Amino acid sequence: MLFNNLLFINSPLEQFEINVVYPLFFFSSIDISITNSTIYVLFSFLFSFLFLFFSTKNLKLIPGRFQYLVEIIYIFIFDILIKQASIKSQNFFPLIFSIFFFFLTSNVMGLTPFAFTPTSQIILTFIIAFSLFLGITFLGILRQGVSFFNLFIPKGVPLAILPLMILIEVMSYCIRPISLSVRLFANMLAGHTLLHIIASFGVKLFFFNAFLAILPIFLLLAIIVLEIGIAFLQAYVFVILSCIYLNDALNSSH
Repeated sequence: MLFNNLLFINSPLEQFEINVVYPLFFFSSIDISITNSTIYVLFSFLFSFLFLFFSTKNLKLIPGRFQYLVEIIYIFIFDILIKQASIKSQNFFPLIFSIFFFFLTSNVMGLTPFAFTPTSQIILTFIIAFSLFLGITFLGILRQGVSFFNLFIPKGVPLAILPLMILIEVMSYCIRPISLSVRLFANMLAGHTLLHIIASFGVKLFFFNAFLAILPIFLLLAIIVLEIGIAFLQAYVFVILSCIYLNDALNSSH
């Protein structure tokens, strides 16, 4: 019986379940309960704030390791923003930097044992992507007025197919928050599911042959290194696409 229990492996999707930690209702009907997702989102914000605060609290001419790391990330994100959205976008740097650091923290945090990955939840990534989409759209209309809608009118298109092209451009524009959110969510979901499957296979293999269990361990370590790279890459892709969309709002395409 003990041997069978040891071989029992939970579903690889179980790690993404949202569980209520503290039930909480507003006016007895609106559920605002604190869940494991809520806790890890707050922890990501708190860790990001504390890390940035203490890393830059006592700035030195010759930076220490943590100050140097923050400066590298700062320059990296600022360079992306200016290249993709021009110097006009520098006022939005705090927003872009915060998004990058939050996603990077959340993605990497999810690789620690028994941790929950907030970015594996489509609702979180979609809310952030959709909020950016609305903000950038309103900003574009505010800055450019009616000229902003020239974004949906391709140059040099024959008049006969212009209505069809405008429809395609509008649909392509409206799908931006979906593509942003699904890309991040799907990569986190797939990567963590693969890690769980390989780890489960290694545990099963260990009870049959401890020597053969070494092979999944090496594979698991290789995938963990790959997942760390993907965690950074997905935060980078989200930010660079956000900067490209921001450029549409700040700089007229015609």
